Amino acid sequence: MEKFVKINFLGAAGVVTGSKFLIETSEKNILIDCGMFQGLKELRELNWKNLPVEVATIDVVLLTHGHLDHVGYLPRLLKQGFTGKIISTAPTLAIAEIILKDSAKIHEEEAYKANKEKFSKHNPALPFYTLKDAEKTIKQFEVEIENRWIALSEHISFRFQYNGHIIGATFIEIDINGKRFVFSGDIGRTNDYLLNDPKRPEWADFLFIESTYGNKLHPEENIEDVLSEIISETIHKKGNLIIPSFAVERLQTLMFILWNLYKKNKIPNIPIFVDSPMGNNVLDVFKRFPKWHKLPMEDYNAMCNHVNIIQSYKETWETIDDKRSKIIIAGSGMVTGGRVLTYLQQLIDEPATTVLLVGYQAEGTRGRQLQNGAHELRFFGKYYPVKATIKSIESLSAHADQQDLLNWVSNIKNVPENVYLVHGEPTSLNAFKVKLKDTYHWNATIPKLTDVSKVLL
Repeated sequence: MEKFVKINFLGAAGVVTGSKFLIETSEKNILIDCGMFQGLKELRELNWKNLPVEVATIDVVLLTHGHLDHVGYLPRLLKQGFTGKIISTAPTLAIAEIILKDSAKIHEEEAYKANKEKFSKHNPALPFYTLKDAEKTIKQFEVEIENRWIALSEHISFRFQYNGHIIGATFIEIDINGKRFVFSGDIGRTNDYLLNDPKRPEWADFLFIESTYGNKLHPEENIEDVLSEIISETIHKKGNLIIPSFAVERLQTLMFILWNLYKKNKIPNIPIFVDSPMGNNVLDVFKRFPKWHKLPMEDYNAMCNHVNIIQSYKETWETIDDKRSKIIIAGSGMVTGGRVLTYLQQLIDEPATTVLLVGYQAEGTRGRQLQNGAHELRFFGKYYPVKATIKSIESLSAHADQQDLLNWVSNIKNVPENVYLVHGEPTSLNAFKVKLKDTYHWNATIPKLTDVSKVLL
């Protein structure tokens, strides 16, 4: 009998967000990641549609890491009939729990606000999922350790391999009838402030690799010097520096760099406020899993003591009313929601304000609009004029750039039967396809959303 594997590209195909790859075999059906789409409205609307597959037949979900665009669709998967285990490393599941609970609260709050203030066209506006949905999902979590092969059935096994990027992140290797399928997840960078270098795969018959920065090299800039200069300008203008930040990794990295700058006398003792309930919880994950990062505990404690960690919405408003020049780090990183919107609502129309973007800004997000020079920003049902100075530091990204991606695959001893380029926008995907061909003579495929690929074993 002919043996084959069917690969369903349910997300992160031709776009960066919404990672979901369903592997159908005669023994098990495996979903790799289960993320939400972010950014463009037509993508976000896909989140509300059921997946075009029989969800009840999915046996297991394997997660590469805990970011929203890799785990945020899980509660909806359960609503569509999934009853299996959700498996990953301990830190990833700890992060996923934080993110699901936090996003559920945000969904509930936004629905409540939209109904109260009547700025939604939906009547009533409903949360994407509730805290109860998130808690039900978390009950299906199961921890497996990194770097150990786990049997799923007679001819299928998998393992997680350390991948940098964020705490707990891995790439996933799946052996099916002697063929190896490698899912990169999001690949971290070498010489990261907080994390060890990513491991690299040594064999891949079928490779699924992210291409977020497939067309770019991160700029060679001295982050400490750039940050010092921006902070100096902020103090000179008697203004505020607002840094929209991803709660996982970026926020902790920023805290570490700012603490280091102060320790080295490169910046004065300017007040630093961290306003991200989710980010605070992630700090606890760093404490719980010291083997997954390289930050010594004494540095961790000193770094936490150096900043003001905001605990309540009341403190958010007290921080806004504080007339001193200050640094505010608040979620979310792409300005799609979270506490940062409250600060921008009050401060983005002031020329003394600087907004610093410190990571990838997906197409269609407010962060991308600011990066592209938008003169106004819409949120909470209104338009707010942008008079603040907008700056970016791309070199703080947690994603591998083109050269990092090429290095990551350099240990693969065979020529893959197929390379699928995922998790990238069209320009990045096409540029990386050409680069792989030029460098390794590998042919690559760029799948589209809902494509199905049949692979003979």
